This record gives sequence, structure tokens and C-alpha cells, in this order.
Amino acid sequence: MIDPKKIYRAYKFARNMSNKNDNDKSKKAEKTVRNHVLWSMGAGFIPFPIADFLAVAAVQLDMIKSMSFIYDIDFKETEGKALITALTGSGLSRLGASALMKMIPIVGSALGGVSMSALSGASTYALGQVFKTHFESGGTFLDFDTDRFRKFYDEQFEKGKKVAEDLKDEAEKKKSEKQNGNEAQEKETTVEKKEEKPKNEVKTESPKNDNDGIVNKLKELAQLKEMGVINEEEFSQMKTRLIENFGK
Repeated sequence: MIDPKKIYRAYKFARNMSNKNDNDKSKKAEKTVRNHVLWSMGAGFIPFPIADFLAVAAVQLDMIKSMSFIYDIDFKETEGKALITALTGSGLSRLGASALMKMIPIVGSALGGVSMSALSGASTYALGQVFKTHFESGGTFLDFDTDRFRKFYDEQFEKGKKVAEDLKDEAEKKKSEKQNGNEAQEKETTVEKKEEKPKNEVKTESPKNDNDGIVNKLKELAQLKEMGVINEEEFSQMKTRLIENFGK
């Protein structure tokens, strides 16, 4: 006889495992989107108008490919390129304007790079959210409704501008913290080197030749006695005092 409780427990376990897998896929997909947003922002700074545009497109296609693997969807490069073009119609015109801005002498490259970077990040984020939503609902490249997702893309594009700005600030903050950390470490190392005391070196001093000194003094006293400057008694007293002082 089939136990209903066992069936329910098996169903509950399978459902929990399915939810866990879905959550894991969603987190991986979101991380993939954000990583590609950063890469596309970097590609936007390429100073050559055509090269930057192609680089951003390559990053976006790679993002869709990576997300296809996450959701076990058969990736089709031709369909992927077609869907990107169909969804980013308005975005492409904005990216194109930023790319052309780089052709302006002197300031064009800098201004165009900043604008292109921000719009590239926003476009990549919007595409990522579109495909993430579609794949999570069980969709594939075969049943992708471009008309339905185009409006969603435009909404996510505006949100993507803020996301791109936040990611840029976060990256700059990490870079600054790393740089400050390196500077602090270098400063600490420099201070330690300055405070490091030199090793005590044992100075070997040549011992004073006291023996030679006392012998010379005794000779001088003997000469004084022989010359009659001092008598025998004075010689004896001075010799005794000299020997006593030598012992001290």
C-alpha cells in the first residue's frame, strides 16, 4: 500500500530542491549580468568609434551565452545577435551618438568615452534582465517575444544607468582602498626601517698596555734615584704607591 505521507515528503523534498536550484541559478545569472556590465563599461572607453561598438556587442553576446549555460538553454549565436539588435534599437542609436562624439578633436575622446561607458553598461544590464526573466520563466530562443520584452528593456535601461553608476563608484572605491592600503603598508615599512636599531656590535678595543706603563714608571723612579733626585726611602715609598695604584 502506498503511504501518502511518503509521497508528500518526496514531493516536498523535490520542490525544495527545485527552489534551491532556481535560487542558485538566479544568483549566478545576476552575478553574470553585473560582471558583463562592468566589462561593457570598460569596452565603452575604447577610443576608436567602431572598435568600442563591436567590443560592447561582443560582451553582450557573451553574457547571453553564459546565461544560456546557467539555465541549460541551447545557445544559438545567430538568434542571440538578432535578438540583441531587435531589443536595443533605441539603445544602439544612443551608443552610436556617444561613439561618434569620440571623433571630436581633443575633448571628444574623453567625453565620448564617459558617455559611451555609461550607456554601454545600462544597455548590457537591460539585456541581462530581459534574458534572465525570460529564461527563468522557462523560455528559450525559439519562443522569445521581442515586442513584449522591448518595453521591459527600455524600463531596465533607465534602471541600468543607476546600476552602472553604482558599480563604477564601487569599483573606484575598492581601487582607492587598495591604493590607500598599499600606501599605508609602504609607510609602515618605512617607519619600521627608520626605527630599527642597528645591531649592537661588540667593539674590540685594544687593551691598554698597563704592564708596559708600570714598568716605564718604575724605570723612571730608578733613574731618579740613581741621579740623586730621590733617596732610597722615597724611591721605596713611590714604588709602593705606584704598585698599589696599578692594582686599582
